[in-house]
Amino acid sequence: MNWIKDFFNKIRHNYYTIAKVVAFLVAIVLVCWLMPRTGKFKYEYQLSKPWQHETLYAPFNFPIYKDYETLTAETEAAAAKVKPIFVFNDGEMTAARNALFNAFEERWNGNLDKENNLDKLFVIYDSIENQGIVAYDNATSNLAPEDEVSVIRNKVMRTVRYGDFYTMNEATETVAVILEHLDSHFDKKMLSELLTGALRQNVFYSAEITKAETDKVVNAVSLTYGMVQKDELIVSEGEVVDEHTYDVLNSLQHEYTSRSMSSDESRRVLLSQLFLVALVFSLMGLYGNKLHKKVFAELRNIVLLLTLMLLIILPSFVLVRFVPGLIYMMPVCLLAIMVGSFFNLRLAFSTQVFAVMLISLVVPNPFMFIFMQLVATVLTVFSMSNTRAHHRFIQAALFVFVGYLLVYVAFTFLSTSEVDWYDILLLLLNALFTLLAQPLILMFERIFGVTTSLSLMELSNTNTPLLRELAATAPGTFQHSIQVANLCEEVLFEIGGDTLLARTGALYHDVGKIKNPMYFTENQHGAYSPHNDLSNYESAEIIISHVTDGIELAHKNHVPERIIDFIRTHHGTRRTDYFYINEKKAHPDEEIDPTPFTYHGPEPFSRETAVLMMADSIEAASHSLKDPDEKKISDLVDNIINKQMEAGQFLNTDLTLHDIETCRKVLKKKLMSIYHVRIAYPEK
Repeated sequence: MNWIKDFFNKIRHNYYTIAKVVAFLVAIVLVCWLMPRTGKFKYEYQLSKPWQHETLYAPFNFPIYKDYETLTAETEAAAAKVKPIFVFNDGEMTAARNALFNAFEERWNGNLDKENNLDKLFVIYDSIENQGIVAYDNATSNLAPEDEVSVIRNKVMRTVRYGDFYTMNEATETVAVILEHLDSHFDKKMLSELLTGALRQNVFYSAEITKAETDKVVNAVSLTYGMVQKDELIVSEGEVVDEHTYDVLNSLQHEYTSRSMSSDESRRVLLSQLFLVALVFSLMGLYGNKLHKKVFAELRNIVLLLTLMLLIILPSFVLVRFVPGLIYMMPVCLLAIMVGSFFNLRLAFSTQVFAVMLISLVVPNPFMFIFMQLVATVLTVFSMSNTRAHHRFIQAALFVFVGYLLVYVAFTFLSTSEVDWYDILLLLLNALFTLLAQPLILMFERIFGVTTSLSLMELSNTNTPLLRELAATAPGTFQHSIQVANLCEEVLFEIGGDTLLARTGALYHDVGKIKNPMYFTENQHGAYSPHNDLSNYESAEIIISHVTDGIELAHKNHVPERIIDFIRTHHGTRRTDYFYINEKKAHPDEEIDPTPFTYHGPEPFSRETAVLMMADSIEAASHSLKDPDEKKISDLVDNIINKQMEAGQFLNTDLTLHDIETCRKVLKKKLMSIYHVRIAYPEK
């Protein structure tokens, strides 16, 4: 049973690594699950270009599909042959005829022959209504009298001229003409009034029946115009692809992607897809662990990275499965923008490449797709290089559209085909969809608890409530923080690092002094110090507590953890030497415990937090210099950094000795600029 115990011990000691592997496995399963399970046509070809592969024979029987233009023309021609369909409403006519008889009986009171008048009334009415009075409809308003239409009466459809129907005005005029030629044995006035009131529109245009007939005719148009038999020669090596061969190749590609596969074929395709997807994600993991160790060291970063990839890959698979023509509307470059905002541009480019590799496994014409996406990715990364510009998302969208457009036009001319404005519209929509990056970044910031340059730019605004409170309550500390932020930014610009993160962290590192501002020298006015009334232990406790007070204030104001890390670490595990030394002087014969005089840490763990520790101590100490000159400033910087190194404050960072030496030079140069110190030139 020892092997079981050893197995669980290994799991317990390597659970974090196992969790990372599980995250990749989940991503592999999701991608393979949603990937279209179809055969892949492996050949690239273009119209009027030589066939650059081996001679191709038909692998199975398949029909030759008509090209889009031919099929569209035939469909439109078939639809144009369908005549507008009208329906004759006999029920309306019968009801109006009965009402006409009742009206005649009520109004008749003359001395003329009643039967002849009644017969003439119905002869005129029936002749007009049986001919048909057509109702006006916008859909048929452009019909000419000689145009043929179809009319359905008693379930029988016949073809007539549109002009054979009466309009209501024409029917009324016809009544008047007929009555005018009658003799005096008829009551013309009464007949005219009765007929005019009884006439009803009884022929109505039916859009529904017309559409159904049109659909029936259109669906009857054949999609194909021939068959290719198995083992039949399709194209020989080096042969120029003409229009017929192009149609055959398109048909074969369509059959590969649409025909149902046998269970053996489906299993083989699934295994191939699983291998390729696992290979891509494995390469991504190896690449990340080698060149982006800090990012891939945290499970949260890996999960975020994989989630962003799936956000682009899975919808692309859905588009390819159901509407493959819309694949170029998918904003693939959105991935590079978001990864670049969360991590860095090098990782953004590589992640985009891996995602494009996966999507290209299922898209039609993968070579053009990969080429287009790589060009757009390079332009996207270039446009995102200025991480502090608010307009960079609009700039990235513009660059993406230009990159797509140039490649599309080039490939179109290469294939000697015409530019399709519909395709350009898709590319424009693609570029516009990349503007979703900003809200998506803010959403993922909340979900994963990470901080991007967007949040850092907002936090670095000195008009935020917490910094405004610091400026009002502890103005000296506020000015000190601004000076430290400037120093940190200059140093990290030289040695390499996140200057925006360091600047933002420096602005917030001393917010804890809001609670007891007068106990810190930069906020004191005059010679009096409240520490004069306290013991060294009490004073050290108040000074040290500004770190915990700052952490508490930052949490209340929803400051991200990356910024709170600067508050935690800016004093590391050093001592408040002033009060510790005073206590030793006051009790020379006693052993003084340094713990109450020591900050709780932790020590800096990044180059940004380490630079803040240097800049904070040096800026604060520089105010104690009297008549600062080049030597005093140089000695001050060297002494402070040497003490911090001796205390082991930088052991958890990746700063090299060369980096620290650069930090010294930059800090000295900046302090001399602040105090207007001239460089001492050697005497002749």
